[in-house]
Amino acid sequence: MNTKTFVAQPGQIDQKWWLVDASDKVVGRLASEIAMVLMGKHRPTYTPHVDTGDFVVVVNVEKVRFTGKKWQQKKYNWYTGYMGLRSETAEKRRDRRPELILQEAVRRMMPKNRLAVKMMDKLKVYAGGEHPHQAQQPVPREMAAR
Repeated sequence: MNTKTFVAQPGQIDQKWWLVDASDKVVGRLASEIAMVLMGKHRPTYTPHVDTGDFVVVVNVEKVRFTGKKWQQKKYNWYTGYMGLRSETAEKRRDRRPELILQEAVRRMMPKNRLAVKMMDKLKVYAGGEHPHQAQQPVPREMAAR
């Protein structure tokens, strides 16, 4: 009885498109499930060195929520190239660019390598309910339903 381990090759896995509604979802729980789908860990054919993940379109990101007092206490810092750091609270970021809240949360849950950059390209995040990916016919998927 010889059982062989399946190892996916690039281009061998057909990638699906998923549509996720982020309304009233907790950011961290949603981000961890999206990261799993982008990496392909939801499939039995997961291979660490091959991009086996699917595309994820997330809509209504301005309606995500944090638990506790994170809207006022969570800080986002970034470096501009000048001296010092720029900083803003999660509440200001939600008003300015709500897509960045979920994008950063997912990015930080991905592996730290070049393959993760390609996986992050498959994440499409939109603040409102509209998205330009109707031609790909994304299938609605429920995530972070706890």
